[in-house]
Amino acid sequence: MTDPAAVERDAAEAASAFAHPAVAPDATATYGEHPDHVVDFYAPRGQDLGPAPLVVLLHGGAWRAPYDRQHVTPLADFLARRGFAVANVEYRRGSSLPHQNAEGPVAGRWPETFDDVAAAMDALPGLAAEALPQADVRRTVVTGHSAGGHLALWAAARHVLPAGSPWRLPAAPMLRGVVALAPIADFAMAEELGVCGGASAQLLGGADHWDERLPYADPAALLPTGIATAVVQGRDDIVVPPQVAEAYVAAAAKAGEMVGLTLLDAVGHFPLIDPAADACAVVAEEISQLAW
Repeated sequence: MTDPAAVERDAAEAASAFAHPAVAPDATATYGEHPDHVVDFYAPRGQDLGPAPLVVLLHGGAWRAPYDRQHVTPLADFLARRGFAVANVEYRRGSSLPHQNAEGPVAGRWPETFDDVAAAMDALPGLAAEALPQADVRRTVVTGHSAGGHLALWAAARHVLPAGSPWRLPAAPMLRGVVALAPIADFAMAEELGVCGGASAQLLGGADHWDERLPYADPAALLPTGIATAVVQGRDDIVVPPQVAEAYVAAAAKAGEMVGLTLLDAVGHFPLIDPAADACAVVAEEISQLAW
């Protein structure tokens, strides 16, 4: 049973993270025909220092429709004020209405959620060149929070997807690295812990598709990637507990790859995307270490 004090702290952290007003982008582009095929661009703020690294931001929300990219626009602005060019990516998520026999809104869409992330990543160099020419796509770092952290890890692992996957790349993507924030990075551990009400299984289409689709979607099954990877995680996170990140890091080590893990004391799930929290500065520093 979760400690009531932990629940109260988590609610306070979430309220702080979601209290910031949405920040309008400097430019918007589309990568497809669906209304969710949208990327918002934020130009680096401050002095003109020449081309700026591009941070691709993938929002969380358990892959569920009610949670869109707007809630991470303050983080996008925070990173832009740190000198980064930022691309805030939208993608198709689950239905806002429960499916039959499902508990709550179903997470994600198979295969549309993955179709969209793959299409957005493939389109971004061209979109950024047109919408945000100061973005240096040769210095791209992908970051994402929670379910978006999963998608960030997955986007960097497309070249190791099983043969025949429609999302597989012939070679590693041109990335400086990945910074995953409290990611749903190991589906087996996430399901064992009941993360987000079984969202991982819902993303795969339910228990009947678990074994078939897991090798195409689970970051812990897509190792090693050869892409520099860092995970930032709150020790007191009760939404995506640290055991999930630790299981992913252990799977990477077993595959012969080192993944950096930064565990932040007295930090839960939401400070990682809250510009008012010290944890957000840690996130920016982790990105800087890979990008500059």
